[in-house]
Amino acid sequence: MIEILQNSKKEVANSIHSLFQLSYAVEAKLLNLKYFPPLKRPIESYQKSTSVFYGYLVEKERAGIIEISHSTTYTEINSLAVHPMFFRRGIGKGLIEFVFDSFDSKHFTVETAIKNIPATTLYKKLGFHEVKQWDTEIGIRKIQFIK
Repeated sequence: MIEILQNSKKEVANSIHSLFQLSYAVEAKLLNLKYFPPLKRPIESYQKSTSVFYGYLVEKERAGIIEISHSTTYTEINSLAVHPMFFRRGIGKGLIEFVFDSFDSKHFTVETAIKNIPATTLYKKLGFHEVKQWDTEIGIRKIQFIK
């Protein structure tokens, strides 16, 4: 089941932060990074965010979260995190398909580290194609996709 998350509530923001920390720790290890900016995101930024958060529940356990920004012309996937206990179970795919079904946008965009093979593979399977690549200030090669 997928539900909207009331991120302005402190306890919900805390739970979003916790899941993102677990997921991003795995991504940082995958990318072989000691400093990974998403791990530095404070709880307050989730609570004050104007993005929309949706959670994927498996037997009342929050298994994944997607954060989006939406306008009439595009929907941007700002963040997608899956709890490590639920990797490889279709949670990320389910959240992205939910966004496709819920928002009538001309374009959907997402970006990730190019070395994040699980994410880039998923995005390509779901019909995204590469738009550009660039290097961040801390040396992470990023890739942007659009659908």
